Amino acid sequence: MAKARSFFTCQQCGYQAPKWLGKCPDCQQWNTLAEEQVQPANSRSLAAPGKLQKLSDISSTAEDRISCGLTELDRTLGGGLVPGSLILVGGDPGIGKSTLLLQAVDYLARDGIALYVTAEESSRQVKLRGERLGARGEHLFLLAETSLEEIFKRVAELKPDFLVIDSIQTIFTRTIESAPGSVSQVRECAGQLMLLAKGQGLPTFLIGHVTKDGSIAGPRVLEHMVDTVLYFEGDPGHPYRILRAVKNRFGSTNEIGVFEMQETGLREVANPSELFLSERPDKSAGSVVVPAMEGSRPILVELQALVSSSSFGTPQRTAIGIDHKRMALLIAILDKKVELQLAGQDIFVNVAGGVRLDEPALDLATIAALASSHLNRPIHAQTVIFGEVGLTGEVRAVSQPELRIKEAARLGFSRCILPRSSLKNIKAPAGMKLSGIRHASELLELIFD
Repeated sequence: MAKARSFFTCQQCGYQAPKWLGKCPDCQQWNTLAEEQVQPANSRSLAAPGKLQKLSDISSTAEDRISCGLTELDRTLGGGLVPGSLILVGGDPGIGKSTLLLQAVDYLARDGIALYVTAEESSRQVKLRGERLGARGEHLFLLAETSLEEIFKRVAELKPDFLVIDSIQTIFTRTIESAPGSVSQVRECAGQLMLLAKGQGLPTFLIGHVTKDGSIAGPRVLEHMVDTVLYFEGDPGHPYRILRAVKNRFGSTNEIGVFEMQETGLREVANPSELFLSERPDKSAGSVVVPAMEGSRPILVELQALVSSSSFGTPQRTAIGIDHKRMALLIAILDKKVELQLAGQDIFVNVAGGVRLDEPALDLATIAALASSHLNRPIHAQTVIFGEVGLTGEVRAVSQPELRIKEAARLGFSRCILPRSSLKNIKAPAGMKLSGIRHASELLELIFD
């Protein structure tokens, strides 16, 4: 009889070595290798085997999407839930992952049978949360279990239409002797659940923990195995949450869903632009509105900048919501091409509302906010600004300018400063004045009118 073999696995990246090492050769982290034992590969798969099919016999028509009852969640998934898909939901502790999925499966259970496997909480704790959320629970079954084999037995008995695993780091299989949450356990359990989802056409949600650096705990192969990866973002002390798709085999990876955490659960925010601008200060220097694109949705957000004299030898540079290196590049452009002396100034840039933006269309608005704060002159309140800025100070066109302008006009803005090359074939909405510029130096002549 074959013996179980032992090896050492990095708990950060999944690297395996025959002996213990102090430093992982792959991810360069110290003290991350742990000993694990794996039984010989003679046990059969827990999922049903697949069947042979001719390519010509497989239907090419698009499968009907299943609505989760939350429009923002459906948008992030690409239009709804795909049968047989495996979805990984990650986020900080207490951000609302379990609340979101409990609301979703309660709606899904109205048209089928849903099984919610809680491996971290008792069934009573989930029941109390369900009562607070107003869950009906007529066809929603709870299972407090951590053994993968037992979960598969209950799935075979119940034959659910939807499955939720909360969370994948606490599930273990007896075929591996390492502790729950280890790389081998997470990888093997996720692999078996993937075979189950694909073999039976069972839509499955996996809740994943995140590490201190914000990535999902466990090996990166976990993200490669699933069909969709959703990150729940937001400050636990802030009521707003953003659900962002970072991988989606059935839709766009740039879509986001916006929610507001309330006592009765997560409430969808149908118009996030009005939400993010609701507390914008009037006639305040350093504040500018920028129309950003998140997937197919234009969102107007407030970009704030604060420039002040430095009290230390090295000025501080802090960016929240935008790329720190991109901000440093724009500061250099302001200093060299626009001739605003910012070398000895402390600079802070923030996107209000806890939104994270990374598209180049923010460049022109960032320069405007920095110049406004440095000169202590407020930008006209009814002005929106967008455009990419190159290293020579030229202003370049960005994608989908029409949608950005229409969203700004809908919310009552009367002026838009944008790249001149984006003015082609664009008809200004009623009451909207479009001002195109070619160079960043032209911006200061327009924003303070």
